Amino acid sequence: MANNETPKPADNAGGAKPADAAANPADAGKPGDSRRGDNRGGGRGGSRGPRKDFSPPKYQDKDGNELTEKVVFINRCSKVVKGGRRFSFSALVVSGNQKGSVGVGFGKANEVAECIRKANETASKSLQKMQLNNGTIPHEIYAESGGGKVLLKPASPGTGIIAGGGVRAVCEAVGITDVLAKSIGSNNHANVVKATLKALSQLRNRDEILTLRGKKKEKAI
Repeated sequence: MANNETPKPADNAGGAKPADAAANPADAGKPGDSRRGDNRGGGRGGSRGPRKDFSPPKYQDKDGNELTEKVVFINRCSKVVKGGRRFSFSALVVSGNQKGSVGVGFGKANEVAECIRKANETASKSLQKMQLNNGTIPHEIYAESGGGKVLLKPASPGTGIIAGGGVRAVCEAVGITDVLAKSIGSNNHANVVKATLKALSQLRNRDEILTLRGKKKEKAI
């Protein structure tokens, strides 16, 4: 007996494309498309999280005042090895709070930024309190350290810092605004800075001098 049923067409006959493939290919990359997979932060819609802070650390003194960093000198040293040359760096940094405290630090490293960080950390730990008088120094002072010889003189308001090199860096860091300075010895940066710090540490104000002489302030006037 013959079968009168009409045969059904086979699934996907003639290489017909699936329904998903018939969709607009331009929609494949949209955020709402399930075929894209999970959103891992790529593209414009993803979130990369908060940015990291790569700024150098800020040092403070014991009173909470922010310290000012002055790079006096950076020295580069090269060592010849089998593969070529190997460089290392050393930095001399002066740090102060511009309110009468100042310190000096020396750091070595294979990178410039690292040696400055080391020197600044050392300087912030060796702060010394200096005697100032309204933005200048109380009296004339001379000091020596190694081959460095420095002469400092007080100046009237508006004069500015008449100095250069390491002397200027120390004066700006400690908070001096008017001074006359002269380096009359070696040009070595380390010795000039040490001589300047030694000169500032020997400063005495009027009350301290009267106390050392055994006089009272009222009688001296």
